[in-house]
Amino acid sequence: MINNLLSLMIFLPLFAAAIVGVIPSHMKGAIRWTTLGTMLVELILSLMLFVGFDGSHQAESWADAFQFVEALPWISLKFGSLGALEVNYFVGVDGISMPLIVLSGILLVIGVISSWKITEKVKGYFVLYLILSASLIGCFAALDFFLFYVFFEFMLLPMFFLIGIWGGPRRSYASVKFFLYTLFGSLLILIVMIGLYLSVGNDGVNSFSLIQMMDGSYLPGSLLNPETHFQLWGINIRYLAFGLVLVGFMIKLPAVPFHTWLPDAHVEAPTAISVLLAGVLLKVGGYGLFRIAYSIFPDAAMELAQPVAILGMISIVYGGLVAMAQNDIKKLIAYSSVSHMGFVLLGLAVITLEGISGSLFQMVSHGFISGALFLIVGVLYDRTHDRQIENVSGLASKLPLYTFFVVLFFFGSLGLPGLSGFVGEVLVLMGAIGAESINQLVPRWIGMIAVLGIIISAAYYLWTLQRMFFGTYWVREESWDQEMKEINLREWIMLAPLGILVILLGIFPSVLLDPIENSIQFLVESIINQGKTYLSL
Repeated sequence: MINNLLSLMIFLPLFAAAIVGVIPSHMKGAIRWTTLGTMLVELILSLMLFVGFDGSHQAESWADAFQFVEALPWISLKFGSLGALEVNYFVGVDGISMPLIVLSGILLVIGVISSWKITEKVKGYFVLYLILSASLIGCFAALDFFLFYVFFEFMLLPMFFLIGIWGGPRRSYASVKFFLYTLFGSLLILIVMIGLYLSVGNDGVNSFSLIQMMDGSYLPGSLLNPETHFQLWGINIRYLAFGLVLVGFMIKLPAVPFHTWLPDAHVEAPTAISVLLAGVLLKVGGYGLFRIAYSIFPDAAMELAQPVAILGMISIVYGGLVAMAQNDIKKLIAYSSVSHMGFVLLGLAVITLEGISGSLFQMVSHGFISGALFLIVGVLYDRTHDRQIENVSGLASKLPLYTFFVVLFFFGSLGLPGLSGFVGEVLVLMGAIGAESINQLVPRWIGMIAVLGIIISAAYYLWTLQRMFFGTYWVREESWDQEMKEINLREWIMLAPLGILVILLGIFPSVLLDPIENSIQFLVESIINQGKTYLSL
């Protein structure tokens, strides 16, 4: 196995961005192929990470839970009698972060292929794309909170410009809205990061180490030490901190009521950026909840389990109902993401093995399915320059292969047994409905209402299929008939691998569940045991 595998995955795109930056702008082919080659190497490295990961390892502490660990001193500042600031370059993966890095590696390659038709400002586009790629991998690998925050913030600028320059007619509005929402969430996370740094460490030395934060290495009398019982406005300050990071990452997830930036961003973003936004960037929000909110504040997670589960349930039902009302198919898929990411929040809230396993499985499955859904919208838009459901009918008679992929991914998203979307949602619902009898944190009725989300998603997907693909062929503009060509080789290369993965994970979910099982088991036990300890202080 390659030494420093994670560092290579983080810095290779940045090195490639520098190379692309010096390639003359008119050499568009060289720019595209350099980016694609880099992403293919990233994919190979991510698969090496998957193969080399030891899923049978059973951790006894958070310090023992991570593999492929790299640690180097990064920033060291002395402030005399005031102390020192120590930040480390500290990366590693466990069963929670590893599958998300593999997901990123796959979708980043597909995103480049989808971007092949970008013709304006090609150099700038792919430089930003490569920077974004490095930021995504860095977020999932960072074990130092400061380093995580740097990568988390580093994602904002590339995405802001990728939407704002190469997006649709309302791209400026959508990019600014995305930036402001995410920046607000980042500021909430920053406040908690500073509070944790002042509260965590060893031998009186403060630390940004996520491992020390998860292990509960609090300094005596510090602000967030569960023994101190500090309160603000009559509320335990640890609960306030949990609420801040919860909102910060729920904005990124996104969950109701912090979701309104997502449909605008998706509608205006280029197809490839919509693929990355839905497939990977939203997962950073879910990952932050796993790694920071629930792992560092287990007491607050247990005490606030019911309201968080209700927010997840509301996101599932509300997102589905709003999706059903859309006539723009891209906006329909955007709201469906709000609904399906609600299962991630619900699965986490119940703090059971089934619920959290389903939550992580749902993130990976949704990454593949949502990425594919935005690709099929892009395929249709390339031919019609229109996304309105009412403006086209009977496509199955003209584009049978394209229709096959649409049906596959629609049914995968609505949770058809045998496809990956079914596994994650069923595990979450099993965890939610059984949570009342297991840990008494979440009442059973929340999971029962969340079942409506599957029914609603079936309704809007089947209705869309009936309106757009079946019946008599018809389009609003007759000139489109000449452009209604079957999917080409480039589009086949994008869609076929995602279709295979959706089927593979649906039939053999153990491909993903086995490597993550011990990490999820350790996380659940850590949250419950440590949470009970903190609550008893």
